[in-house]
Amino acid sequence: MKKDIILAGVGGQGILSIATVIGEAALNEGLYLKQAEVHGMSQRGGDVQSNLRLSSEPIHSDLIAKGGADLIISLEPMEALRYISYLKPDGWIVTSSVPFLNIPDYPDITEVLEHIRAHKNHVLLDVETLAKEAGAPSQAANMVLLGAAIPMLGIDHDKMIAGVARVFARKGEEIVNKNIAAVEAGYHVSVK
Repeated sequence: MKKDIILAGVGGQGILSIATVIGEAALNEGLYLKQAEVHGMSQRGGDVQSNLRLSSEPIHSDLIAKGGADLIISLEPMEALRYISYLKPDGWIVTSSVPFLNIPDYPDITEVLEHIRAHKNHVLLDVETLAKEAGAPSQAANMVLLGAAIPMLGIDHDKMIAGVARVFARKGEEIVNKNIAAVEAGYHVSVK
């Protein structure tokens, strides 16, 4: 098993939390893991990108070559497009459909979404709305996105849920349950 994942978004959206949960679940699957540092401005509003590599064999580099990513997980649609050159032709894009309008010349969102839809393997979803519908705060939108990506990750669903529980355990049972509800909301949209 080998999965090369680009995580993208803007600072403050929870990209690192997604990486932490995937890493926790991957280690429980007995997989090797490498993560590159977050590139970009990690303060709220700056673009953020990270490479996450999982494998059943040892991994020698933490960086993903252009054309080598199996999956882009992005909390911001324009950021998903920014890294599309890294995606394999049969790779997946799992992204929020709602833009984070942090720049004055943000491209027309209709065009951005058309470019994403032009890629045959994509999942577009309104993660904040799904989080709220699941009874989770909008801050759990990143977990909705993670849930939607589970079928493409090659990691057992139950191990991913256990990873969420372990990562958020220090915040208490209520926060754990809300994050699990958010993951399940995204998962059920993706597997339809």
